[in-house]
Amino acid sequence: MTFEPMNIPKVELHVHLDTCISYHCARMLAPKINLKSYQQNFIAPQKCTDLGDFLSKIAPHLSLLQSTSALRLAVDDIFDQLDADGVIYAELRLAPLLHLNQQLKAEEVVETILDAMQINSRIYTIESRLILCTLRHFTEQQSLETARLVIQYLHKGVVALDLAADEARYPLDNHIKAFDYVRSHGGNCIAHAGEALGFISVNETLDKLQVSRIGHGVRSIDDKATLERLIRQNIHLEVCPGCNIVCNIYNSIEEHPVNKLLRAGVAISINTDARTVADTSLNKEYRQLHRVWGWGVQEFLTCNLNAVHASFVELHIKEKLNNLLLMKN
Repeated sequence: MTFEPMNIPKVELHVHLDTCISYHCARMLAPKINLKSYQQNFIAPQKCTDLGDFLSKIAPHLSLLQSTSALRLAVDDIFDQLDADGVIYAELRLAPLLHLNQQLKAEEVVETILDAMQINSRIYTIESRLILCTLRHFTEQQSLETARLVIQYLHKGVVALDLAADEARYPLDNHIKAFDYVRSHGGNCIAHAGEALGFISVNETLDKLQVSRIGHGVRSIDDKATLERLIRQNIHLEVCPGCNIVCNIYNSIEEHPVNKLLRAGVAISINTDARTVADTSLNKEYRQLHRVWGWGVQEFLTCNLNAVHASFVELHIKEKLNNLLLMKN
């Protein structure tokens, strides 16, 4: 029987709204864009120099997402993609302070996205929540501003603070107060680590930011003590294999540690990270893992149950999602 990932219900915890504009959506926002320029400017090469090179491809997406109408279209667009992948629950994320170039206020950005997500969740029957990102190169004040937005919209659709962007070039120092603020007000904290830098980055992030989930974290595989810590503390890794290959973290999916992490007992999930920039989808990721590692229903069910457990949605919805996953597998 042919493996068909579309038949597997999926949970996605790590996908950036501002990296996923489809060609159709881009043309609606900027009619002069043609397919050639879209492919050149919005999609990264199959192999970037490093994470910084990859991140440069996000700028064209951001330039289009500076109005409430554009943000609504982007949410509509990503829900189309989630539905095509068979997603039943998603946590979208973005940095609201990157969408203020045309006089939008940060609150308008968050409220627009939350409203559009709520509408699309009803249309597609996909549960969704929003994570707000601060960025490595942000000042302490910018990070605190993002943290305050998290708490302002906590229980209104926003569920966590994330730290994203280039971990290799910027330290954690500017962000410790923001994470302390969110935790002290009952919010959730996650962060990117262990991608552009090694396992030391994962440990530093756990120590200083006290997160419950790590975006990527794949280079934890290089240190037994770090792996043991992840398992002991039940730290979830949001693994994005295809994106790691494009970012030149690993040369190929065959060299990627995703299978070793799963077999070691680390709680992982499979995610896209940046659908357009990395030219991927969850169905594509699942097919790759099936082809290379022989993953089937059981492996993907484990990852999706891990994702539900690590998610920031309410308990009664977690129970509903678990039932859906078990019923359809």
